[in-house]
Amino acid sequence: MSKPFILGLTGSIGMGKSTTAQMFADAGIPVWDADATVHQLYSGDTPAVHQIAQMIPNAVENQTVNRDVLKAAIAQDKTILGKLEAIVQPLIAASREAFIASATTDIVIIDHPLLLESKSDRYCDAILVVSVDAKTQRQRVLDRGTMDAQTLDIILAKQMPDAEKCARADYIVETTTLDAARAQVQTVINQIREQLHA
Repeated sequence: MSKPFILGLTGSIGMGKSTTAQMFADAGIPVWDADATVHQLYSGDTPAVHQIAQMIPNAVENQTVNRDVLKAAIAQDKTILGKLEAIVQPLIAASREAFIASATTDIVIIDHPLLLESKSDRYCDAILVVSVDAKTQRQRVLDRGTMDAQTLDIILAKQMPDAEKCARADYIVETTTLDAARAQVQTVINQIREQLHA
């Protein structure tokens, strides 16, 4: 089978990206999840765990990377981030490539919160941005009860603005309601398939 159509899926915090990714999965489109891949790399008997343990011994407990210790180390020593990326990025790339190579469907999803920031969009045939108005986004994140408004502002300041992401998107899914989002996901799938089989 020829290489599948690679659709990069991204969106800022609270936009409904994970829910949208699940809608593609429910429609039979395989999803590769960048965050889940990092979690897998950071636990167990993995090359990343061994290399991070050598670099920052106290960041690894019971073969699991403690992300809070890691973040604190990065904050103290700016050189650590580059070293960490040199360890993790090739492993993430290998996971993504293996996923694409094993695909048996005509479309696959690369779900990556920092798709555009990390320039990973260069591996994709098209970009889909999940979006919602700023007020709804803020409400969703704060309603989770996992972070305060100040922490959210720090995260938003690090992420590419939604308007800029949308300007670079080939497709946009507005997640105002679940039904509306699901209908848009199906439209995107149909449009890509029409394009593939034209």
